[in-house]
Amino acid sequence: MIKYILFDMDNTLYSPRFKVEDAVGERMNKFLADFLDIPIDEAVRLRQTHVPKYGTTMQWLVAEKGFTDIDGMYAAAYPDGEADSLFPDPELRTFLTQLPVPYAILTNSPMEHVHRVLDRLAVRDLFSHIFDIRWAGLKGKPSAETFRRVLETVDAEPETTLFVDDYPLFVEGFLNIGGKGILIDEENRHPQWPHAKIRELTELLEFLD
Repeated sequence: MIKYILFDMDNTLYSPRFKVEDAVGERMNKFLADFLDIPIDEAVRLRQTHVPKYGTTMQWLVAEKGFTDIDGMYAAAYPDGEADSLFPDPELRTFLTQLPVPYAILTNSPMEHVHRVLDRLAVRDLFSHIFDIRWAGLKGKPSAETFRRVLETVDAEPETTLFVDDYPLFVEGFLNIGGKGILIDEENRHPQWPHAKIRELTELLEFLD
């Protein structure tokens, strides 16, 4: 029986059709291209190659490029107004308030981005715990250490915790520590995903028993 839910935020609590995360990726590509003095298409290729290993572009740059301007990178990737395409979502709020178990957010984004998004959706007040990339010491999903720290903080066990994310690698990371994981895939980008998958958050209720 599920006793706790961990939500990703971007493209999970809101639809990917709003393109918020896509815009973050474009700004991240531009920052990386400028930092390494390479073309944009090469920056895209490098991120596609290295991010699956490290979880985030930041972790890769810190580990392999000696990168230190963390705040500068986040300021470039997550500027003011970045979430303005979002708007209050009363259906999301109703869904969250009616969940029969407690829940939190675990994201590889910085808190300033999290607050902008949740404020635009008008649901920030519903989350007692929000775990961002700085809280994780820049060691984001799918780090087993980070997953376990989150569970310890909220006093939950992996076997009775459900983790919901739109990125297969991150869901696999939670499954690998013995947790329950569901991929949310509204646009069916991952048709070969072999584990539990939903297209809308409301389908999550079927997995709580």
